[in-house]
Amino acid sequence: MYVSQQAVNNNSNLKNMLGSDHLEIHETAFVTSAFRATDVNLSGDHFAYLWNNPKAEKWAEEYLTKVSSEETFTHCLRNRYFLDKIKENIIKNGIEVLINFGAGFSMYPFLLDQKIIHIEIDKPEIVAHKKYKIEQWQNEDLLPKRNIQFVGVDFSKEFKEGLLATIDSVKGKKKCFILIEGVLFFLDREETDSLFQLFNLIQDTGDIIGSASFQDNLKQTLAFKRLLNFFGEKVSKTKASDYQTIQDSYYREISGYSLVDHQDYFSLSKTYSHEILQDRELILNENFYLLQKI
Repeated sequence: MYVSQQAVNNNSNLKNMLGSDHLEIHETAFVTSAFRATDVNLSGDHFAYLWNNPKAEKWAEEYLTKVSSEETFTHCLRNRYFLDKIKENIIKNGIEVLINFGAGFSMYPFLLDQKIIHIEIDKPEIVAHKKYKIEQWQNEDLLPKRNIQFVGVDFSKEFKEGLLATIDSVKGKKKCFILIEGVLFFLDREETDSLFQLFNLIQDTGDIIGSASFQDNLKQTLAFKRLLNFFGEKVSKTKASDYQTIQDSYYREISGYSLVDHQDYFSLSKTYSHEILQDRELILNENFYLLQKI
């Protein structure tokens, strides 16, 4: 399950992934990082700039123009919310391990106390490239050393048993925070159910899940219609049913867990004193949930 040396050495496709005019779904990790880097005071991520490159900045600018100019701030506040909640639970709840499913190019390991153990899970090519770049930046003293275990998973194959063994070998009995953001939108309900069942196997009483998803009313907005057009133009032809939305009731009914916090972009904007300039119709309003295992 760990990223093989071969995978690390053979990530040239990732290095050059932004060299074409066609945007793959996993390439949005570069664009998301570009968004987080634009307002460091809001995002709390002062290392996101490391992922910037001219092509990513071009994609980001085009996305903001064609989909929603508010997306810079939605991504900043998502990062800030989870960063603050992880910090809070490290102190209040004794969290020692952060397990990030679909980690992309997030930089939480370098924004948290060095004692925290990190398990970063994503597609093999993503984690291979991330591992390669992080080691490079650490050698250049641009990033501090951290305890990070990179785990590449082919989600199209049976992966649960091997992933559980890998996580258990790192986590042991330590208290953990599982984070899943920017992922559920692209899964179906069966895959989502399967993931939360996996989380239940990984976690013990008191452990935390942080999850980000959209609600059904998103699909009625102009911003979502623009997103579909953008993906159709830049990624592949898509329809509304290709993207998953999740109502609050789903989180309240997850077996073995209690919903302890729920925010969205609008509530977080008030918390962090961010002024929203766009109409609701032009905003992709993401919802954020904290669950605690009981």
